[in-house]
Amino acid sequence: MNREIEAIYALWKRELIRFFRAKSRVIGSLGMPFFFLAILGTGLSNAFILPMEGNYLEFITPGIIGMVLMFGSMFSGIVVLMDRQFGFLKETLVAPVSRASIVIGKALGGATTAMFQGIIIMLIAFFLGVNFQIGSVLLLLLFMFMVSVMFVSLGITIASKMEDMHGFQIITNFLIMPLFFLSGALFPLSTAPEILRVASMFDPLTYGVNGLRHILIGYSDIPFTTCFAVISAFTVVFIAIAIWSFNRIEE
Repeated sequence: MNREIEAIYALWKRELIRFFRAKSRVIGSLGMPFFFLAILGTGLSNAFILPMEGNYLEFITPGIIGMVLMFGSMFSGIVVLMDRQFGFLKETLVAPVSRASIVIGKALGGATTAMFQGIIIMLIAFFLGVNFQIGSVLLLLLFMFMVSVMFVSLGITIASKMEDMHGFQIITNFLIMPLFFLSGALFPLSTAPEILRVASMFDPLTYGVNGLRHILIGYSDIPFTTCFAVISAFTVVFIAIAIWSFNRIEE
């Protein structure tokens, strides 16, 4: 058991070191979210009739945080491909620890870096004038962590099936953009066409965005208990699939 915990900690620490050493990655990952907040959040303030008090910037901030968590988490899966390319993955797979521990360590590391990015966006939004109504910081961090682990696990699953980093980026971009735009991050689901509302119910990010929106500004199109339950279920399922996919990688 101690060996498994040490492996998880080592992989978690490695993900953090790699992230913070790549300063361009940290800065680049915040460029698009800042654009959405600073340009769309202020420029489209009168474009939507909001079913809540407050302005459009306050409405989209939880959605942008959700986007950052998803982007940062999904692209953590590319580390698996980099490790495979440079030989570190093979050394990891032959280590005397279970592959489940390897997946958990990578998932925790990716989730931590994604949460760091989400917190930075939250601070930027605060300085742009967003008034948060956070009832519980611990609940916020727990929910952000669950969303991040869910998407890191999805990224690891995709990476486990591939060997080309460019192909990984194409597939993840193909998944990320529909998930983001269907989640209600930029517009109220209550005013969306019926077909979009139905499609959004199959999007895990929808429940992540609405859960964050409930915690941060006190409004949500979906009850928070439903969001929490769905995100919990998706997280468990995606971790299980990631472990199963990782177990099928040949040494």
